[in-house]
Formats: sequence, structure tokens, C-alpha cells
Amino acid sequence: MSTLKLAIKFFILLIMPTIQQPIPNSSHPVPNASASWAPPITADQPRTTHPITIISTTSTSTNTTVNPAAAAAANFFNDLLNRIPLPRWAIYAIFAAGALLILLCCLCICIKCCCKDKKKKQQQKKDKKINLKGVNGKTTTALVQPDVADVDYGSTKKQRGRLLYSLEYNAALSELTVGIKQAANLKAMDLGGSSDPYVKVYICPDKSKTCETKVFKHTLNPVFDEQFNFQISKSTLKKSTVVMRVFDFNRFSKHNIIGELRLQLCDVDWVHVIEEWQDLAEPAKFEDEDLGEICFSLRYVPTACKLTVVILEAKNLKTMDIGGSSDPYVKVQLALDKRKWKKRKTSIKKKTLNPYYNESFTFDVSFEQIQRVNLVISVWDHDAMTRNDAMGKIFLGCDATGNQLRHWADMLSNPRRPVAQWHTLLSAQQVNSTLTLKKKIPLSSKLPF
Repeated sequence: MSTLKLAIKFFILLIMPTIQQPIPNSSHPVPNASASWAPPITADQPRTTHPITIISTTSTSTNTTVNPAAAAAANFFNDLLNRIPLPRWAIYAIFAAGALLILLCCLCICIKCCCKDKKKKQQQKKDKKINLKGVNGKTTTALVQPDVADVDYGSTKKQRGRLLYSLEYNAALSELTVGIKQAANLKAMDLGGSSDPYVKVYICPDKSKTCETKVFKHTLNPVFDEQFNFQISKSTLKKSTVVMRVFDFNRFSKHNIIGELRLQLCDVDWVHVIEEWQDLAEPAKFEDEDLGEICFSLRYVPTACKLTVVILEAKNLKTMDIGGSSDPYVKVQLALDKRKWKKRKTSIKKKTLNPYYNESFTFDVSFEQIQRVNLVISVWDHDAMTRNDAMGKIFLGCDATGNQLRHWADMLSNPRRPVAQWHTLLSAQQVNSTLTLKKKIPLSSKLPF
């Protein structure tokens, strides 16, 4: 501490302005000792004090000059320091710390400005590389360089990924076979930098049948290797479009679309089987008909032969009434060997598009029957005076595909445990054309069980 005090005092002596007193001029002689001689004072004599009169003379010239402004500033600074109830070393330490902080702030600002200028120069260099203003049209660069719109479109497609598909048409059977081979470099839709992709295939404008591939978990390069057959005449084929849409699967929320392919079948050469890669494009929205979603859980107990279906809720249903609402209820139906077997229905929820049911239905289904059963879930709008209208439909079971088959498989692989999932409703026409249920129930003697 003593060393610190000495250093601070030395620092003060260096920075404080010094005020020098006037030095007498050599023209004024110093009185000689002999001129003012007094007798020596002995020990016995008492000491007497004589007043000394100092006569000051004004000198016309001095060796140093006094600065009144510096003296006033020094006095003010000293008075200010004396009023602060802190030691001098602490005050100077605080001043030093403040000066150091200001210096660091200035240094940071300078570094930030330098980095900003550097980034700006790099951006200018990059812009200069792709600037085509100097191209006069006579060089090869002007012929092969795409315009800005093409560059943006290509980058968008690369972000969504690519899809390998195949097309084959059998004119004798009037059957179109669409093969979904694999996908590559799909866009990551999940937080972990991955996706759970699957592909939905249908034909426009009829859209009477919709097929889905299996769901592949946690991958951006799935290998599907699936084929789907569509019955379509040759005359209708030339007016149709095949749509292949890649989705990201989510069990408890709406499935996000990654991208799609649309192929005009009138432009396809059917002499050979078509198999090629194409970049996924941004999905079109002009043909989408949102019928809503429904959430339900499935539970199967093999020992008790019980299948339990719990209708939980639905949301974003289609408006069916004039007032912009609906009166929805859900019908649960079991079909065995493509024949209607058992059915139940929920209560009616008045004037809502987001009904909540939480109603449970239990069916007796043996382990042998569960492998041949299809579960049909349909949402209807109740009308007191007219016929009830179908709002949407979905089916699960041995004949299902895509998300519906996955939900059914999860139920069978987890016995005695309920498995819940959201499903997007399809039109009744789509489900009926795919499932092709038979209306009449055969006699019990002819049943295979």
C-alpha cells in the first residue's frame, strides 16, 4: 500500500501544474551579515525577539512567468478533490478505471467499423462477379448465364430436394403405374435437422384415388421403392396430371409439405418406361380442398379380443350450414373382408367446426379377425330436415396405406396401449373408390369364421 501511495504521489507531481514563486532579481543586493551585526547571545542572557520588517520591492523583470488560469484550475481541482470523502489514491484509481473503460469502448467501435467495411468490400466483390452489365452479348458467358429469376428458382428447388419416379401405362388394361423410387437431399423440417418423409400420389383433375408411401423416420434420403396403380382410359390420360407430393410426418400436428412434382401426362412418351430424377417444386394451392383433421386413439387387447376406438376431437372442419358453421358427429364403422360389419356414432356437436368428443367405443374383434378388419372413420353434418351430409372420411386397417397403415401397425405392435394420432380427412369419394366396400352382409353360415 505504501508503494502505491508513493506512485500516486509521484503521478500527481507530474500532472499537477506547479506554481513557482517569483525569484528576487540580482539587482537587489542581499544584506550583508556585517551590516546587521548583533552581539552574541549567551546562555545567561535572556533571549529577546526583535521584529523584522520585510520591505518588498516590485521587480520590473522576473525569471519565470506565473499563469493565473492554471493556478485557478489547480485550486479548483484541489478543492473538488478535498470535498470528495475518499482517499486521493482511490479517486485517482476510479479516474484511471474510467479512462480505461472509455479506451476499450473506442477500441470495440473501431474493430466493429473495420469488420463492417471488410464485409461490405467482400459483398461488393461478390456482386461484381455476378454483374452482367459489362457483357455485350458477344461472349459465351452471355449465352449460358441464367437470369436472376432462374437462379432463384434453381436454389429454391435445391433446398426442397429431388425425387426419383417412374411412369408406365398399360393400354390393354387401361392402367397407369406410378413408381416412387427414392428421394434425395430433402428439406429438413424438424428441429433436429431431419424429416420424416412420405409421398402422396394422386391424379388430377378427378382425384378419385389417393395413395401414400410408407413413412421413413429421421432421414433426408429415403428409399421408398413403391408402386401405385390407377385405372384411367387413354383419352382421359391425355387430359390428366400426376401429382406427387412429399410430406413431413407429424403424429400430433398437421403434416408439413416439403415439395411436389406435377407431370402433364399428355407430354409423356409411353413407348418406354419413364424413370428419371426431378427437383421438387413449391407446392401449388389452387386445388387443395381442406376438409379438416380428426384425432382418435386405437387400443387392441389380444387376450380379451377388444378393439377400443376413442374419438378425441376434430378441427378446421368444412362449413356445411348457411351460417358458416356445422353440426358434426363422427361415425365409427368396422368392415370385415370388405363388408360392412359393425358401426357406432358419437353425439352431435351443435354449431362448431372444432368439436371435442372424447367418446370411447369398444368392439369384440378376435386376433384372427383383426388381420382382416378395416376401420372407417367418417365425419357427418347433421340436418334435422334433410339428409345428413358427409364432411370427410378416413380408413385404417389391412388395406390402408401411408399414415393410416402406420397408425394401425403401431396399434398392433403396442398391445394394451392406446396410440393416438391426427389424420387429415379425405373426401368420401376418394375413400369409397379405394376401399370398395360391399353393402350386403353374408349369412352367418357363409362367414369364414
